[in-house]
Amino acid sequence: MAKNIMAIGGHIGDMELTAGGVLATAAAEGGKIVTVALTAGERGNPPHLTVPKYRKQKEAEAAAFAEALGGEAVVFPYVDGELPENDEVAFALCDLIRKHKPDILITHWQNSMHKDHAATHNIVKKAQFYAGLKSIERELPAHYADGPFYAENWEDAADFVPYVYAEVSPEGFALWEKAINTQWFALNSTSFKYKDYYAHLMRVRGIYARREYAEAFEIDKYKKYTVRKF
Repeated sequence: MAKNIMAIGGHIGDMELTAGGVLATAAAEGGKIVTVALTAGERGNPPHLTVPKYRKQKEAEAAAFAEALGGEAVVFPYVDGELPENDEVAFALCDLIRKHKPDILITHWQNSMHKDHAATHNIVKKAQFYAGLKSIERELPAHYADGPFYAENWEDAADFVPYVYAEVSPEGFALWEKAINTQWFALNSTSFKYKDYYAHLMRVRGIYARREYAEAFEIDKYKKYTVRKF
């Protein structure tokens, strides 16, 4: 498992749920994790909170999750539901990749019921390209991060086929179970049992992988071609 991981979601909580076990496992093994949310996801506010107040709460939740893993959380300033898919965002993320030098990138699968998820998928691919190209001169030198690996998400399920199974250690799972409690909606959503779903999914994927826990990821089709001598 790569030790330094950057997970980029359209909203706070996306990567914490879908790739949280892998992030927590890396953290438990002494790695570095950075979560990036391109919007806060503030428009999923519960009735007792205004959208601005929920954004502040979500930003605090992002920081708390990352802190529990000894990592760092970055939240971009864009509005939930209005994430622009342009080079301004891609270059900002490029600079972040060059700053933190992750070994791998994790983000959303290309198909989603959420426009911010689909936009994030495309932004991450651009940012990865920009960050790794030496001829693109920015403040920091180029850095290539492997991936992106696309996390399994019930909201991004169309045409998703698990291809890579990453083990989640028992220590990582225990750490994730504590850290995910920082995400209010993961415990309290009345529309979907987020924590329950992803906790059980890690067990199911672990059975597939002949491990106790695992998380599944998809990759770009062109990266699936391999050459082998029989």
